[in-house]
Amino acid sequence: MRLIKLRCHDGLLVISITKSKVAMKLKRAITAIVLVSAFAAPVAAGTFEDAVDAHARGDYAKALRLIRPLANDGDAAAQYNLALMYMTGRGVQQDYTAAAIWLRKAAEQGYAFAQSNLGTLYRDGRGVPENDAEAVVWFRKAADQGDPVAQFLLGGQYATGQGVARDYAEALLWFQKAAEQGHPAARFYLGVMYAKGDGVPQDYVRAHMWFSLSAAQGNQEAVKTLEMAERKMTAAQIAEAQKLARDWKPATQPPPR
Repeated sequence: MRLIKLRCHDGLLVISITKSKVAMKLKRAITAIVLVSAFAAPVAAGTFEDAVDAHARGDYAKALRLIRPLANDGDAAAQYNLALMYMTGRGVQQDYTAAAIWLRKAAEQGYAFAQSNLGTLYRDGRGVPENDAEAVVWFRKAADQGDPVAQFLLGGQYATGQGVARDYAEALLWFQKAAEQGHPAARFYLGVMYAKGDGVPQDYVRAHMWFSLSAAQGNQEAVKTLEMAERKMTAAQIAEAQKLARDWKPATQPPPR
């Protein structure tokens, strides 16, 4: 989910965020497409677990055979996972329209993963008409439940002004919520916003801290950005930022899965 373009000009670190870059990169930020076992109906837990196991083994035909009746009976987790099978074309022909139908069924029951994925379909115009405002509606529903992916995606909408008025302060708020839960891209973009002074006073020390936390999670773009930021910082500032990163503790706990 990399919003930035980096370059050095006359020794100055320049970080720019463009709507087109965000739109392309955020498409990759969709919730991980895997079968999950959370929130399965107790009466159907055995069948659901069998479907998860079959999917993990690559037996998609069996997974589909087991999951579809549960979805038809209104189980939100089953509906969500059936939608993901349509999105990936595993066990069925890839069909974003069918995926959107099943995601909506689960999303309307309050299933956060379905809400965030449905939002991405509206944002990207896959299986439904492209509609950023509708995407924001679903991202917000999931974000309000504490889903870090949705929080990150909602922050991206505010950062680019897609479906909502551009609002860096609001983008910062949602990126912060996702970053507190360990979302690597959200941490990276928080660093970008501190480095640019978007929605917050410019602060290279704080930017360095967020770049470091993201880089520690394997974000290579954060690694490169970190190196460039250090060229504009004093040794004391770098040491302060490194200490902040070492001492950093999340202010919030991830929501239960």
